[in-house]
Amino acid sequence: MRLKRLWAIFQTRNLEYFRDREAFGWNFLFPFLIIIGFGLIFKGDYRAQFKVGLFPVPTGVSVEQSIDFLPESFATFASLSFVGFESGEIGLQKLKHHKIDLLIQAHTRPVRYWVADSSPSGAIVERLLKEAMVPDQAADPRFEKEDIKGLQIRYVDWLFPGILGMNMMFSALYGVGWVVVRYRKNGVLKRLKATPLTAFEYLAAQLLSRIFLLMVTLTIVWVGCDLILDFRVYGSLLNLFIVFLAGSSCMTALGLVIACRGTSEEFANGILNLISWPMMFLSEVWFSIEGAPDWLRTAAKIFPLTHLLTAARKIMNEGQGLIAVMPEVGILCAMTLAFLLIGAAFFSWNK
Repeated sequence: MRLKRLWAIFQTRNLEYFRDREAFGWNFLFPFLIIIGFGLIFKGDYRAQFKVGLFPVPTGVSVEQSIDFLPESFATFASLSFVGFESGEIGLQKLKHHKIDLLIQAHTRPVRYWVADSSPSGAIVERLLKEAMVPDQAADPRFEKEDIKGLQIRYVDWLFPGILGMNMMFSALYGVGWVVVRYRKNGVLKRLKATPLTAFEYLAAQLLSRIFLLMVTLTIVWVGCDLILDFRVYGSLLNLFIVFLAGSSCMTALGLVIACRGTSEEFANGILNLISWPMMFLSEVWFSIEGAPDWLRTAAKIFPLTHLLTAARKIMNEGQGLIAVMPEVGILCAMTLAFLLIGAAFFSWNK
């Protein structure tokens, strides 16, 4: 491999990106609009479906079998769904991260519950619970609110890593997958084949260029949004940078797999949509899939964006260190290597 040739392709791709003013501007404008819109307009949760956590619910026992102590009007309310947890500690973690709206301890008298003060959805569910459990006599309180100990996370702080990850995903997949297919269709790759440039050098330059552009975009969007909404980061910014670097590498490598073959831009666009839209909805960008069927949550783990957001939220929202996110970083690195090997093995200059 000759670094001089790799550097030439790296520079060329970067200049092409910066000179395309419409695409360059949209890459910055889109995440700004999403973040500011959710932060200033909704000011919390936007979901219409409310989730109520319940504990203790032993493994193998249906949560429906544990809600018989609740008033029927509350237990059967159509807009509520119940999620069971084995312990209160697990439930409180889910509550802090806005994956559920209210947490109830089963079979207590008075009924003990927890709700995040920063959650508008939690306030609504709390009101529904109180209305359903109005005591017959003032001396017979039937519910008791408990305080949440530790950090309370604003919804916009939970959402912010998801928006960054989603923007990174679209930029990586379309910036590599679609562009390389266009190069192949226009005959650019056929001309490059006549040069001493190897396929590995070309793919490596594309990968490095896209990672560089993604991290530049991420930094600018982060600083701009932070100045407006004052995000809270409880962990290390360096660790967060490492996580996003691993995530951007993995999703760019996935784009190379899509780009390794094909000359049809329409077909490439369809494949990119097939991958990106399920990844966006199942990786908890906008909302939690807590309470979804087990097979769906298992399927979500095949997407690199899921591991990126899990690690980023651990650092940003919980203040955990690099050791705690090593499983997610390790999976992202393994996926990156696998995608690169597949892309290099099947890459074609002209078909």
